[in-house]
Amino acid sequence: MMDCAFANLDAAGFLQIWQHFDADDNGYIEGKELDDFFRNMLKQLGPEDTITEERVQQTKTRFMSAYDVTADGRLQIQELANMILPEDENFLLIFRREAPLDNSVEFMKIWRKYDADSSGYISAVELKGFLKDLFLQQKRNIPSSKLDEYTDTMMKIFDKNNDGRLDLNDLARILALQENFLLQFKMDASSKLERKRDFEKIFAHYDVSKTGALEGPEVDGFVKDMMELVKPSISGVDLDKLREVLLRHCDVNKDGKIQKSELALCLGVKLKP
Repeated sequence: MMDCAFANLDAAGFLQIWQHFDADDNGYIEGKELDDFFRNMLKQLGPEDTITEERVQQTKTRFMSAYDVTADGRLQIQELANMILPEDENFLLIFRREAPLDNSVEFMKIWRKYDADSSGYISAVELKGFLKDLFLQQKRNIPSSKLDEYTDTMMKIFDKNNDGRLDLNDLARILALQENFLLQFKMDASSKLERKRDFEKIFAHYDVSKTGALEGPEVDGFVKDMMELVKPSISGVDLDKLREVLLRHCDVNKDGKIQKSELALCLGVKLKP
């Protein structure tokens, strides 16, 4: 059924479908939008007078059970792509990972690599380089014209303020970065023991290299998640400014790293009994 409804669909056509049915531009097709999508799909397959509300709901249930991977009753862009794009046109498959991207440190490594001019944003040229590398990693030879098409489509989908570049939040959506790690902790933990226990978990999460100090993208990841607790939409420029502030106040020995004891002192956590 799905193959017939979306035969010969390419990236540009997929973009039109996504933008049409994600009517409120919140990054999901949900609620009435979802019903409209499946109703439209049935219209392409047969006479309109055969389409009943019951048939729409049955079709929705069938396909959502197969493609709604997150089981939240709505379609993310990757889920819709898996549903309607032919495999050789599904450029979003290059973002599929064996393990989910669940640590902002790994995310910031990617950000720093492809924000090549350190502008605090990913330009179309930098995004094209990122996509090209991902295709090469998967041993897929993509013609330059297709790479241009995919880059243009990605910018139109994820560049929410239409300024021709991607910020931190845009790239986080593309890479399906998991929920902010710090959201699980109470920042106003009542007891010293509770605060110390939370601090140990937090430091271990960001100390990916297990050196006992945060450096480079480890500092970036921690700063990103801290900022997002008070300001949901942040830019690379915002992050760089707060990173400087954090290092200035916490990096006591001025080695460009934040030792565990230094961060504890900054956060008012007593490590020793």
